[in-house]
Amino acid sequence: MEDKVRQIERFRDQVLAAASDGRLLRIRGGGSKDWYGQTSEGDILDTRSYSGIVDYEPTELVITARCGTPLAEIEAALAERNQMLAFEPPHFGINATIGGVVASGLSGPRRASSGALRDFVLGALLMDGKGEVLTFGGQVMKNVAGYDVSRLLAGSMGTLGLMLEHSIKVLPRALCDTTVRFAMDEIDALGRLNEWAGLPLPISASCWHAGVLTLRLSGAQAAVDAAARTLGGEPVEEGAAFWATLREQRHAFFDGAGSLWRLSVPSATGAIILRGAQLIEWGGAQRWLKVDADSAMAQNIRRAVTAVGGHATLFRGGDKSVGVFQPLAPSVARIHQRLKAAFDPSQVFNPGRMY
Repeated sequence: MEDKVRQIERFRDQVLAAASDGRLLRIRGGGSKDWYGQTSEGDILDTRSYSGIVDYEPTELVITARCGTPLAEIEAALAERNQMLAFEPPHFGINATIGGVVASGLSGPRRASSGALRDFVLGALLMDGKGEVLTFGGQVMKNVAGYDVSRLLAGSMGTLGLMLEHSIKVLPRALCDTTVRFAMDEIDALGRLNEWAGLPLPISASCWHAGVLTLRLSGAQAAVDAAARTLGGEPVEEGAAFWATLREQRHAFFDGAGSLWRLSVPSATGAIILRGAQLIEWGGAQRWLKVDADSAMAQNIRRAVTAVGGHATLFRGGDKSVGVFQPLAPSVARIHQRLKAAFDPSQVFNPGRMY
């Protein structure tokens, strides 16, 4: 307990000194996602010393860990009890921490069936720009006091404060996983995915690329076997390896130079005709677009995606001056500004990392 208090005091000293001196702080864990978002500025506030699983009760399906705890350590502890982070967060490097996972707000292939990262955040301990430690949420879903603030921190890129601890809901691992593959074009794949979404099928992940649709079926053995018989397709022996490459963006699609855009659209959206190669996940709701590093493309991409009710993020590469994240509507931008002012009045934490 004393060690925890000393570390929090060190963080508070750094925050107050930065606020007093007019310096910026760049919150950083393992640095596995340094490239994501707008360019980072300021002195590094390293969270890795504040590490460790604070509480894990498998029967309650919740784990609480400090921000600098390696993601691999958390996943290993869960695997011992046959449980998992159901949103399958990408690591993007061996040094990924749970703080960076929550700050980036990224989810993996299972997101469409299990939910996004923010759906699993139950509570958080946050140090604000005045050095005060605030508690939000709790360790059970029914505890809604401050729950929306805990979810708000997911994907905030560290702009609202230093997230010291996180309580996250976990789920049992599926008893059985099977991967099947179909040869079909993009239009047929999108049609099938939306058709299957309305049926009681245990589809836990999907991916279409270059004329091939790949599905993962997860659940009880009988349910998975029945679904495989209904759907048909060609079994994939190395299914787990395929989904791992997709989760960590080691799939061949992600290789090479250029700009990688993440398009978030309603799953029922038809084919989006844009120059470049596409890979489609989440039943059609997430589409990756790889194009030449051409800033003139940004306006066309965002116009096309906005027209179907979605938004586009310059995920990696390219010219960040076009804005990594979709520009906010004026009313929403004002809400962001007020939140930033409330949590970080001196504008110390990760300024400009999002907008």
